[in-house]
Amino acid sequence: MRLMPQSIRGRLLALSAVATLLALIVAGVAIGGILERFVIHGADQRLDNEGFVLASLVTREGGIDRARAAEIEAGFAPGDVWRIDTPTSSLSRGGLRPLTEAMLDRRPPRPHPDRDHDRDASPWRPFDSGLTDGEPVHGRWRTVLTDAGPATIAVATPRETITRPILGAMAPLILSLLALGVLLAIATLIQLRLGLRPLDRLRDDIAAVRNGRAERLSEDQPAELAPLASELNALVADNQAALAAARGTAANLAHGLKTPIATLALVAGEPGRDPDGRLAALVARLDATVRHHLGRARAGIASARVATSVGVVADDIVTALRRIHAERGVMIGVEIPADLMVAVDRTDLDEMIGNLADNAMRWARSRVVIDAHAVSGSAIITIEDDGPGITPAERVRALSKGVRLDERNEGHGFGLTIAHELAVLYGGDLTLGDTPDGGLAATLTLPLAR
Repeated sequence: MRLMPQSIRGRLLALSAVATLLALIVAGVAIGGILERFVIHGADQRLDNEGFVLASLVTREGGIDRARAAEIEAGFAPGDVWRIDTPTSSLSRGGLRPLTEAMLDRRPPRPHPDRDHDRDASPWRPFDSGLTDGEPVHGRWRTVLTDAGPATIAVATPRETITRPILGAMAPLILSLLALGVLLAIATLIQLRLGLRPLDRLRDDIAAVRNGRAERLSEDQPAELAPLASELNALVADNQAALAAARGTAANLAHGLKTPIATLALVAGEPGRDPDGRLAALVARLDATVRHHLGRARAGIASARVATSVGVVADDIVTALRRIHAERGVMIGVEIPADLMVAVDRTDLDEMIGNLADNAMRWARSRVVIDAHAVSGSAIITIEDDGPGITPAERVRALSKGVRLDERNEGHGFGLTIAHELAVLYGGDLTLGDTPDGGLAATLTLPLAR
């Protein structure tokens, strides 16, 4: 059975609760003991003073001045009882029983500051006894020397007169300790909330990195968490470097193999090149194998942490295309929200938008527009031109593997196919349609970054 909670907050709360409870118990016992000693000390001082008055009743011959005893009783506290035993007589008030050896406390007495210098008397000592009716009392006693022998003087007060003020003071003391415990509990909760807040912030920072909202953890951490944040940032950097290397390898394979294989397929399809179709079958098998393994490689290194700004990529591509196609005089505009982010690697997004935008610039008469917006968890990126467009039948062929619609322009002409394959790899799509003025509208659907 697990006694300690699994969470740090729960463990700190449990330890704080136990420590606070023990501290309050120790404080209560200590304060109660001090209070009891204080009350008993006050009672002993009063009883000692009354005892000195009683000692004055004992004569040198060992008798008791009974006439004076009646006069001094008015000065005694209500409820106090006393007893005088000399070798020749005894006198008591309140039913105090004679002292026996078992009742006496033989511990060293506490000296009286003024009157214990009397050499004819012993120091005052405490005793606990009872009245004739059994009621417990707390008292003080001493012996006084007479010519007839030692006389014993005892004075006591009911134990209730001591316990009553102690119990009366303990009630507000316990309430004060409970109030202190509540305040300490509140202070502990506030302390834990403030003290563990950096851990919550670090958790949120890690979630931001994992979801692609941030590239690294903030270095502004408490001294205890700063080394952890640095190690996590180093881990993220290593992962990003490994991911970039893997993606670069996959991109190099894609550029180095797909285009030559597609060209080889076109050459094999020329009349007389492959009379029995064996070459075409081998090229198709090679193409399928390469695409399968490249797809697996890309899918394996794809990460939900990737977040790429569509606007930044589009702006860079537009800047390059304006220089490349400057002699054509085609206007190209961008209408993309600044905060639109997609879960697509920068290289792949460059390739998709770059192929589509370059194709639009080649065929446009006067303008190209790149537009993007978010809809239901997806980014819709549209590249429109006012060129001749593509017929519905050719649109299907344009997205087929190894098909090149135009044989006259420079290049291999596989940009639409590559963009379509990359979009599908990321769980999106590429569709072709018409613009109001008859041009081509290429629409990419890509997942938004979390």
